[in-house]
Amino acid sequence: MSYPTVGSTNIVTTVDCQKQVRSWRLLRSLMELLIPTCNCVSLEQHRIKEENYLHSYFYSQPTFISSTVVTGTIFGYRRGKVNFCIQTNSNSATPILLLELAVPTAILAKEMQGGILRITLESLATKNGLENSYTLLSVPVWTMCCNGRKVGFAVKRTPSKADMNVLGLMGSVIVGAGIITAKELNCEDELMYLRANFERVRSSSNSESFHLIDPDGNIGQELGIFFLRSR
Repeated sequence: MSYPTVGSTNIVTTVDCQKQVRSWRLLRSLMELLIPTCNCVSLEQHRIKEENYLHSYFYSQPTFISSTVVTGTIFGYRRGKVNFCIQTNSNSATPILLLELAVPTAILAKEMQGGILRITLESLATKNGLENSYTLLSVPVWTMCCNGRKVGFAVKRTPSKADMNVLGLMGSVIVGAGIITAKELNCEDELMYLRANFERVRSSSNSESFHLIDPDGNIGQELGIFFLRSR
């Protein structure tokens, strides 16, 4: 089976996913081609610390686990910041969620070269209970950690006309990674993207996560995005 993907030209190309896109590692390798190779510092201690925190958080909360499959897209201009978009499917006109993340596109690509990408987004409950009045994915501002390191904040925002144009150009892409040229976007910077199916897991009213599903249908831990509301 072939999936269409937007390439670095105006021509839509196809990728034979069964032969060429076997796992998250190949999706990651495609991103490595888009960003020059760098010498990355090992973050194993940070990752272990974050894993312990996530394990203790999820298992200490009352749970009503449910899961669905959604389309997730990580995209950003080469000289800009990264966005994370969740849609019901690749052609959905209205995103479920659009977040602007605190990290530049180039930095996130470097993190992905390490083989594991875990983003933790945490909202702290306030004394007046304002944050608790929101449903979890409606919280406007999040504290963000990337592979166990605090990197700043993530902000929920309404999709702009430019965002909808980008998502429209990727409408035929089900699984893939690539570049949309500046010419196609009618701007001065090219845009990089990675799109895949994600399992959306609702663990409680205060915790939710998204896990990448590779083209073989396997759900791994290589790429996960966790939303937590602390009390």
